[in-house]
Amino acid sequence: MRRRRRRNTIIWSIIGILILIAGWFSFGPQPQSSPSAKVVTVGVVGLSKPDEKIWDSVIATAKKKYGVTIKLKNFTDYTQPNKALKDGEIDLNSFQHYAFLNAWNEANHANLTPIGETYIAPIRLYSVKYKKLSQLPDGATIAVPNDATNESRALFVLKNAGLISLRKGKTLVTVGDITDNPHNLKIKEISAEQTGRVIKSVDASVVNNTYAVPAGLTDKQTIFVEPVNKDSQQWINVIVASKKRAKDPILRDVVKAYQTKKTKELAKKYYGNTQIAVWDIKLK
Repeated sequence: MRRRRRRNTIIWSIIGILILIAGWFSFGPQPQSSPSAKVVTVGVVGLSKPDEKIWDSVIATAKKKYGVTIKLKNFTDYTQPNKALKDGEIDLNSFQHYAFLNAWNEANHANLTPIGETYIAPIRLYSVKYKKLSQLPDGATIAVPNDATNESRALFVLKNAGLISLRKGKTLVTVGDITDNPHNLKIKEISAEQTGRVIKSVDASVVNNTYAVPAGLTDKQTIFVEPVNKDSQQWINVIVASKKRAKDPILRDVVKAYQTKKTKELAKKYYGNTQIAVWDIKLK
């Protein structure tokens, strides 16, 4: 009898151990996914046909060269993709420049991190009254956007055009930071969407690309183009990740797939000189 009880105890002990082992493999730590299952979701905003063509090329390169599958998530406005990235709904986003990202991080107590540069879309100083910058008269009225970010950018454009001087050491400036105005220019601060519409009533206007096209402004009316230098670095567009994944090699492979000669060629084909690839430009 004792032998039978002992045998039954041993049998049930073995059964219990097997159940524990089975449970461990069912619910315990799972093995990492294989490299063939690398999928990265990238948030973009208002994906245009040219942008779609560029991303098609990036997607093909990422798959062929790095084994990474890129999926795009197209958002309708600029308030969404950073929140989605912060919440872990997407892996990367690509729609904003440094200045926008820094302002968003500060306002939302976040630490989203740029992991690769893409391009800059230089803004321009337009005029329908004058064909050259040198023709602007003393006392000319120049319209600039009145929101903090775009006004600062516009004033740096005027500074790089040699029209004004700005207080040194600041990245976000206002008209109060103008230290020298040798031509006595009158800076007219108006809403960004109006800068193109008032072009006939001012001597010149700094207009964002978003509003230049609807206003019918082209190279023909351009008298100065924002240069790519240290002043304009904050307007460079970037690919962004969460801080904890900033060094993830899979996400870095997406950046490599974007930063190619083919991407440059397609950007030139579809956007001409309105977008400039900057990832290999040394800023001065």
